[in-house]
Amino acid sequence: MGQQEVYNFLKKNSSKWFLSKEISVKLGVSIGSVTNCLKKLRETKAITFKETNRKNQFKYRFKR
Repeated sequence: MGQQEVYNFLKKNSSKWFLSKEISVKLGVSIGSVTNCLKKLRETKAITFKETNRKNQFKYRFKR
């Protein structure tokens, strides 16, 4: 599982915000794998993200 699968999932569902756990469940892969991919996508500014009320928790969406 790579960044491309996560990126494609967010692109397909570009109108919704997702937690990493939700992405993990929908793609059927481990949370750790998804978290690493999302971190790399955040660093390259390929996706949009925002903090939630919980510390170190983010919601993700495809960058329009």
